[in-house]
Amino acid sequence: MDVVELDRIAVLEAARVVELARGGDHWARDTPCAGWDLRRLVAHMTAQHHGFAAAARGVGGEREHWRERVEVDEPARAHRAAADAVLSAFAAPGVTEREFVLPELGGGFAGRTAIGFHFVDYVVHAWDVAAALGVRLRLADEVLGAALAVARRVPTDPAGRGPGFAFAPALPVAEGSGPLEEALRLLGREPRAWPATGG
Repeated sequence: MDVVELDRIAVLEAARVVELARGGDHWARDTPCAGWDLRRLVAHMTAQHHGFAAAARGVGGEREHWRERVEVDEPARAHRAAADAVLSAFAAPGVTEREFVLPELGGGFAGRTAIGFHFVDYVVHAWDVAAALGVRLRLADEVLGAALAVARRVPTDPAGRGPGFAFAPALPVAEGSGPLEEALRLLGREPRAWPATGG
């Protein structure tokens, strides 16, 4: 599968698990993203979809597209609309050959690379939501293997990890870890702290 199709699968799975949230008690749950409850995490995911969609259209440098809106009445519906927007933007002809401006990552990237960032982010965020809700992901081994390949290429320099950055410091990977667990640990998540997800 190419990166656009891999991304589509991850985005749709993230939307599926977001839509399992019911009521204020779910939205107030802690997530693996330190300091973020589920409402805050989904607001971030929604904003990132809008931002990447804007980047695919050539206007990613405009900060308004990346603004997070935490206090929305229906977070799952807002997230689904944003997911539809980014999938539509990524489906445009020639999108992988365009330059995407991603302000949070410091500038311009080839479309294929940028979509790869989005893809691995949504595998991880789908897991974050699943972990908060105590459900399992439905992602095929091919998708998880591709996410792991991207995760292995993310720089591990401590100067670019931690608060204020996309990922926490990488954690050690135990021998025999599956692709999802290895990818999560490389990107600073501790799946064994959330056993209901089967990370």
